[in-house]
Amino acid sequence: MVLNSMTGFARADGANESVRWFWEVRSVNGRGLDVRVRLPQGYESLEPKVREAAAKRFARGSLTLNLNAQRETPTVEVRVNEAALAQVLKAVEEVRRQTGAPAPSAEGLLALRGVLDIVDSSETAGLAPEMTAAILSSLDEALAALAMDRAQEGQRLNRVLTAQVDEIERLTQFVQSSPSRSPEAIRARLADQIARLLDSSSALDPARLHQEAVIIATRADVEEELQRLKAHVASARALFSEGGPAGRKLDFLAQEFNREANTLTSKATDVEISRAGLALKTVIDQMREQVQNIE
Repeated sequence: MVLNSMTGFARADGANESVRWFWEVRSVNGRGLDVRVRLPQGYESLEPKVREAAAKRFARGSLTLNLNAQRETPTVEVRVNEAALAQVLKAVEEVRRQTGAPAPSAEGLLALRGVLDIVDSSETAGLAPEMTAAILSSLDEALAALAMDRAQEGQRLNRVLTAQVDEIERLTQFVQSSPSRSPEAIRARLADQIARLLDSSSALDPARLHQEAVIIATRADVEEELQRLKAHVASARALFSEGGPAGRKLDFLAQEFNREANTLTSKATDVEISRAGLALKTVIDQMREQVQNIE
């Protein structure tokens, strides 16, 4: 069985001399592949490669990839904002000229807001190639672990879906072998209905009633529906054993199962077949719910 779920979680840690980091990757159901990347300030350049790595691993699912990084030794720099300082000095000279006030101290000037900028040099210098490679290597570990988690969940879904398809096959065979579908049973049922109609009214034409009975019997025949259900069962089992994403195909197949079950139930003229049709619809609905989790 190679079905994969779209639900999973994984984490991978990494570190070098100055930075510790970890990736957290989550995956839930999605119609296609939706990748959301959350990176700390200074690591934005990683986003294209992160998206590319996720797209290589997965075909469907809503993925959230979160990087948390913390420096062991902060690299803080204090820089003079020369443009702001020049404006302050110009204003100071104008005030002194008009008031004769003494010149301000250097400490006073530096204390003014905007004159000094305190920045993390690591955020402006960009990521070194070695750091980029190490962080992306940790991402590969997290994505591999996520793929394994999704595969393990897929194995559980495989058991559930296989049991549901087995039940669909069992109910199909039950309807196909039902004694109520035999020509003798159909003939007796129609004869009884015609007899009741003839007893209630002498104006009814027996020949016309016979023709109508034949038409009703033909419309009530569910052999085509049963054959299509059996074909869909074979298709489902083939998808279970094939490689690659199968969620979309299984979703379509579940809709086809449901279509045949609805037709069979609407045609049913026997209580047992009607009950089997309703049971089919129930297990098919359960199957459709599980298929939504398949990649």
